[in-house]
Amino acid sequence: MRALGPKDTISVMLLPPDVLADRLKSGLLSFPVTHFDADLQFDEPRYREHLSWQASFDVAGLFAAGGTGEGFSLTSAEMDRVVRAAVDEVAGKVPVLAPATGGTAVSVAQAQAAQAAGASGLLLFPPYLTEAGQRGLIEHITTVCRAVDLGVIVYSRANAVLTDVTVAELADRNPNLIGLKDGIGDIEQMTRTYARVGDRLMYIGGLPTAETFALPLLQLGVSTYSSALYNFLPEFALRFYQAVLAQDRPAVYQMLNDFVIPYTNIRDRAKGYAVSIVKAGLTAVGRDGGRVRPPLSDLTSTELAELTALVEKIS
Repeated sequence: MRALGPKDTISVMLLPPDVLADRLKSGLLSFPVTHFDADLQFDEPRYREHLSWQASFDVAGLFAAGGTGEGFSLTSAEMDRVVRAAVDEVAGKVPVLAPATGGTAVSVAQAQAAQAAGASGLLLFPPYLTEAGQRGLIEHITTVCRAVDLGVIVYSRANAVLTDVTVAELADRNPNLIGLKDGIGDIEQMTRTYARVGDRLMYIGGLPTAETFALPLLQLGVSTYSSALYNFLPEFALRFYQAVLAQDRPAVYQMLNDFVIPYTNIRDRAKGYAVSIVKAGLTAVGRDGGRVRPPLSDLTSTELAELTALVEKIS
């Protein structure tokens, strides 16, 4: 299939923000990797094949070019191409959410490009490098929200950790703000946020290997999470999610011990492996995840063999 151009017409899933929120919080969320060729350029055919496979399971939403998708390494033009490919490939089946990153002007431009590309929603990442107070973050997030009609989920982490008071003000000011993705895991802060904001927003677990935190965070109103494991073990990831929703503690801890915790032991050996190990997982199941772009580094051959053996134990 040929690559899409910016003026091509594509099939989209148009969802009002509140409908999108209901859809996303009803199931597991996929954050697919972005495939690169031998020269580390976007490999659209392999990416489309992966997205088609991901969308063939019962998943509530696909977040293109997110953290696991190495969105931080993409130019805005590449990001637009990735989002358009994802929308064209799966948006008739599954909502596709696009990223917005960097400073306010860049985030607005990416958000508007995502809307033009037919994305169903937006994940707003923290601005890079610069530190900012809560008032500045409110203005940044509000400016992006008001630049589009899409439902927006804001990612609270790194240099953009949002307090409960900030989240409440953002929810009041921006009707199309539909969710908060938590990348911190601070139980007190999440409790304060849910107590203040309640079900006005949906809450997404966004810590690396979110399965590790899924059961305790469920009690704090976090009804779904971003599953990197879904990239290469979709059936296992969905079984785990159903066990979490059922609060089946024996099943959850069995799967944690059998796979998730040993997996995180490999993940924790080097910075950036939270992404690298997902591409390695695809290779381990015979689907060729390929390489990560610098500044990330790939797993060693020994670590890939260890991961492959771990996958085989639960397959």
